Amino acid sequence: MPYQQGNRLQGEYASHLGHLEVLKSDLVNQLCQSFESRGTSATPFSASWESISTSGVPLSLVFGVDGSMQVIESDVPPYKALAFVKTALLRLDQYALARLDSEYPNPFALRDILSDSALYHATVFPLRNVTLSTLNNYDAIRQIIFDSISDKSLGGEILETLKWIAYEKWDRQQKQLPLFECPHCEQAVATLPYDAEQGDCRKCGGHLLLTDMLGFHQIMSTDAAPNSLATDYMTVHETLFVFTGIRHFWETNKNILRDSLFIKDGPLSIRAQYSKLVAPIRRFLEYARRNGYDIHILGQEKSGLFAEHLHLIHRDAPNMSLFLPGDSYIKERIQNRPNRGAPYGKDTNYGAKVFVKLSDYHQLVLNIPTGDFSPNPTLADLIGVERIFATLPHILSNRYEGALLPIELAHGIASLSTYPSAHILKVFAESHRK
Repeated sequence: MPYQQGNRLQGEYASHLGHLEVLKSDLVNQLCQSFESRGTSATPFSASWESISTSGVPLSLVFGVDGSMQVIESDVPPYKALAFVKTALLRLDQYALARLDSEYPNPFALRDILSDSALYHATVFPLRNVTLSTLNNYDAIRQIIFDSISDKSLGGEILETLKWIAYEKWDRQQKQLPLFECPHCEQAVATLPYDAEQGDCRKCGGHLLLTDMLGFHQIMSTDAAPNSLATDYMTVHETLFVFTGIRHFWETNKNILRDSLFIKDGPLSIRAQYSKLVAPIRRFLEYARRNGYDIHILGQEKSGLFAEHLHLIHRDAPNMSLFLPGDSYIKERIQNRPNRGAPYGKDTNYGAKVFVKLSDYHQLVLNIPTGDFSPNPTLADLIGVERIFATLPHILSNRYEGALLPIELAHGIASLSTYPSAHILKVFAESHRK
């Protein structure tokens, strides 16, 4: 690694001649000559593609959820850092979708849809070298997370959804919160009684917030937090946005819920310590299915290992087909690791991966819930799959490869681009600093 530029002296540059010794190496030349390039036209992957049925009844109400974040850092020491996060939920119905051109949507029609049917949430976290007058960063961020989840502009609905999931309120059996790591004594003995939002640790007496059970404090130090905190918060909030809509209809009108599709940008998974939400989500989805209510949820992965793998295998697939990779296939052929250990996604995923080829222009990596976890899901395991695939042709967008219109529109609301959004947020942050 070269020395970086400082305030007085320029940085060190890498050698422009350093590659010559590499090119002269007999070993390097021998190895490069022995390498063979694997062509994309002949892949060794034997995917079992199945035909897609669109005979189901399309879902009439569609929700799209997306999020975005930007970390803004100052250019001079001590390099202050703030993280801005924005998430959005958009509602569309079949009438609104029918009015939009899939290639050139009318901007006025888009304006009307977005003004009447969109909700958004925004917050900001002080990551480094920014303090509050009364709290250190550790406790300040804990409080900000709780206040953000409680967002009054959304009527506190997101907090109610977190309680609904954490306490598993749908089955009306009053359960205390499962044990989690106390942010004060760092012992896994903290809990809260049924429906509580705050309380005290039974061991050290430290004050607890409901959002502490998610575990954000486990990646923070006293005075700073990593950039990943903002990404993790965005993922959790997107999930809570999806289930806020589900909870609302579950409690008020289950027939509307039967006819609704909730689409999330990204996989249906929650990683690391935040994955404690996954088990109750699975239990709810299975509980709802057994009681005659299929909950239609769809996640779309637009990048990453699964999207890259689909690019390799879709050429050999017929149009209107799908492929569900099993545990061994994912480990060996997508993750390129040995087929051992816990099944893929056992603790983190509440949706199964589904490779889909609708046409030569629409290939998608989708996630569809199965309820109870299955390492090798079948088509019959996917909740509401027939109606989901009957709906897909109505929500495709031709503006981007494999695009879904609800996600495209939700992204338009939630997006915080590097430019000009980041520049504007930086100016905004500087103007509010003392």
